[in-house]
Amino acid sequence: MADFTSLSNQFLIAMPSLADPNFVGSVTYICDHTPEGAMGIIVNRPTEMTLEDVFQQLGVTASDQRVLPHPVYFGGPVLPERGFILHRPEGNWESSLQVAPGIALTTSRDVLNAMAHGYGPRDAIFALGYAGWGAGQLEAEMSDNAWLTVPAEAHVLFEMPPEARWRAAAELIGIDPRLLTGQSGHA
Repeated sequence: MADFTSLSNQFLIAMPSLADPNFVGSVTYICDHTPEGAMGIIVNRPTEMTLEDVFQQLGVTASDQRVLPHPVYFGGPVLPERGFILHRPEGNWESSLQVAPGIALTTSRDVLNAMAHGYGPRDAIFALGYAGWGAGQLEAEMSDNAWLTVPAEAHVLFEMPPEARWRAAAELIGIDPRLLTGQSGHA
């Protein structure tokens, strides 16, 4: 695929025409995209769970009480029992992928233990599950007008409340999301 363009470190903004209940109104941060497929984390869907619940399930006693109320996100429908931590890359963790300068994805438990004790990443999104696409699937969905893409910005990930991320991501490219329509045209 000579004309392949990676969407790593991009936001996928769900268009109003996207009817899949897993992705309606979602913003997905793309962590990896190759000709073989793509992987991302939905970053605007907090669940009822908190990190306190996760620590209890893992038998981790947190000495830093400030992290306990942090929400657990629905990261996507693939492997919903597995945890993924999207964070600013502070520290040296066992299983991390640096997605972009300043943003990493970690799947190892050592980062959770560090967060529980106050020396983990300051800015982090803990998600259960991820969004995944096979070869060519994401590109096909984009040509069907299911997604808008925009280069990601860390402040939208880590400094905005989750309910503001969809609008903030669209505004990065000057789009008022209230004006988006579920219909597409093809010439």
